[in-house]
Amino acid sequence: MTTAAVLGAGSWGTAYAKVLADAGTDVTIWARREEVARGIAERHENSDYLPGVELPHSLKATADHRVALEGADFVVLAVPSQTLRTNLEAWKADIGPDVTLLSLAKGIESGTLMRMSQVIGQVTGAEQNRIAVLSGPNLAREIAEGQPAATVIACPDSTRAMEIQKSCATKYFRPYTNSDVIGCEIGGACKNVIALACGMAAGVGLGENTVASIITRGLAEITRLGTALGAKPATLAGLAGVGDLVATCTSPLSRNRSFGERLGRGESLESAQEATHGQVAEGVKSCTSVRALAASYDVEMPLTDAVHRVCHEGMSVRDAIGQLLGRRIKPE
Repeated sequence: MTTAAVLGAGSWGTAYAKVLADAGTDVTIWARREEVARGIAERHENSDYLPGVELPHSLKATADHRVALEGADFVVLAVPSQTLRTNLEAWKADIGPDVTLLSLAKGIESGTLMRMSQVIGQVTGAEQNRIAVLSGPNLAREIAEGQPAATVIACPDSTRAMEIQKSCATKYFRPYTNSDVIGCEIGGACKNVIALACGMAAGVGLGENTVASIITRGLAEITRLGTALGAKPATLAGLAGVGDLVATCTSPLSRNRSFGERLGRGESLESAQEATHGQVAEGVKSCTSVRALAASYDVEMPLTDAVHRVCHEGMSVRDAIGQLLGRRIKPE
């Protein structure tokens, strides 16, 4: 039996651990807080992040990362992108020398402008063929409830990708493999920013035409950046690109979409954060690093720039919309 360690017991980490357990994988999840680990192990529920969802009795939980990592064939990194490096520094001594590392984090690291697979490689010293990423239209609660969904597992080593694929394939969760790590990571990082823009538009009362336009032009931005970095356009036209983008931009379950709506209704960044129990949507931090990454490759990303200005420079949502509409007209 394959053995997996899931490091991070937020909503998506917990949901993916459930998928692994349902697929027959021997899985232990690590939670930063003892009470969360105890709730999963004893009550089979993560009441903080997925209240009401019964977790498999076979899913083990611990607050000691060494217990989770012991004997693991692969390690799932399910912490936020901006805390991944710090956590990995604490974990790396206990990760086996040939273990496959699977990233669920979606973002571009502030300061270094590294993708998550690059951060993992730099901190752990792992070769890139040991590092995989997972991306797709994967809203945690829907998957935890067993609603059908698909995802992409990207890794330069096809054998490792297929091993992960087998470990998480269930009747409701269909994983595909891919070798385009860059495409999957750029799609996953940028869609959070575009989802903020969609939420902002909805928050000021704009309708479906506006949201559809933002999604479409957002995909154009993501594809420009991805191809500049070496991604395959086909990846961004698939589950890790369009699929993830549509789900995150349209669902009320999307933290980025919901956070953007609050900003669109005139709430400050601080009050929006308080309303989401202190959880900042990934796109709030990623918009700045994605914008800087795009600038370093001379890639134009006007929607991303507008989201950054609203979140970090005090621009109003209506002024940002006016600025976007006032841009020079040109062929699509």
